[in-house]
Amino acid sequence: MKHIIAVLIENEAGALSRVVGLFSARGYNIESLIVAPTEDESLSRMTIQTRGSDEVIEQITKHLNRLIEVVKVVDLTEGAYIEREHMMVKVRAVGKEREEMKRMVDIFRGHIIDVTDKSYTIELTGDQTKHDAFLNAIDKSAILETVRTGASGIGRGERLLRI
Repeated sequence: MKHIIAVLIENEAGALSRVVGLFSARGYNIESLIVAPTEDESLSRMTIQTRGSDEVIEQITKHLNRLIEVVKVVDLTEGAYIEREHMMVKVRAVGKEREEMKRMVDIFRGHIIDVTDKSYTIELTGDQTKHDAFLNAIDKSAILETVRTGASGIGRGERLLRI
């Protein structure tokens, strides 16, 4: 089962490698990882997407809480949350392909952020299934390059990750 774990961590050198090392040493896989400073510049927020049973996720959470740099850990998938991923796709767009590609971008509520005479760079924001659906809807041979951020999540309503 997919889980999105949000971690508040001290913003210092080596903190990220200790978290990644914890996953690696125990044979857990990180499907995506996003790290950025928070409104408090002494803290960073990590969003980790991983898969595992409830027991495995409980063990991951316990191990993360033991790290000195970790301030707080929350499994967002235990309650209501919002998930988004950012994706940029560079596609071949020549001749009649250009109009068709514009139509697909509109259908998926994306934006064309760069145009050349032979390609478009498209930006999409949404969940993982939306991005997968877009990639499946366009001609595979048209895809030149794809960049995805991985899942980012935040609790709904009054649910906060703060110290």
